[in-house]
Amino acid sequence: MSIRAVVWDVDDTLFDYTTADREGMRAHLAAEGLLAALGPAEEALRRWREVTDLQWARFAAGEVDFVTQRRDRIRVFLDRPGLTDAEADDWFTRYLAHYEAAWALFPDVLPVLDALATSHRHAVLSNSSLTVQDRKLRVLGVHDRFEAILCAAELGVSKPDPGAFLAACEALALAPHQVAYVGDHPEIDGRGAAEAGLLSVWIDRGGPYATVDPPAGPRRIASLAELPALLGSDTRFGAPSTFG
Repeated sequence: MSIRAVVWDVDDTLFDYTTADREGMRAHLAAEGLLAALGPAEEALRRWREVTDLQWARFAAGEVDFVTQRRDRIRVFLDRPGLTDAEADDWFTRYLAHYEAAWALFPDVLPVLDALATSHRHAVLSNSSLTVQDRKLRVLGVHDRFEAILCAAELGVSKPDPGAFLAACEALALAPHQVAYVGDHPEIDGRGAAEAGLLSVWIDRGGPYATVDPPAGPRRIASLAELPALLGSDTRFGAPSTFG
């Protein structure tokens, strides 16, 4: 049976999270007078991403809730374990102003959503929270493109657990083999979706996973321009995958 719907990851798939996070944190640290205190800027930014990944892993494993991982990110990054919840929240709120100023979609997103608008249904599945992603998609102007927006914080299950992907299929009332999933992480998105029975598409934008050997299961593309042809959509947009 043909693919009838596409479920999308958000961060670093539709939304250029890495750039927004780096530029937002750089501006925030400068405004806070912390660039010198935390060492070279590039080292501080690398550490922020490392701490973020570690705390997200705790959240994904169910060890902490969404708000706790966010507060702990700040405590670990600043090496201030005694920071109160209110102080951590205030620090993060100040960072958000700089982060949100750098929000942008990848340039291949709107063309592919337009190309697939009439041929496929669309939904979102993210390992974030609905509060975060709902607002982000509204600000970016694409919220109304999706029938359903599902997030791990509300689902109680995170990718790569098959239950997360199956919940997205259930929200669309479609079987897994009728649904494609597009995400940027080869394991969390790529292998996870494949093992749940969806058509798994790994968008490899040349980021931190570019040198990773692709796991068995997902199809690997370098641009969303390749997606319509891969889905067999009746559109002139796109080109065959260069990765096979």
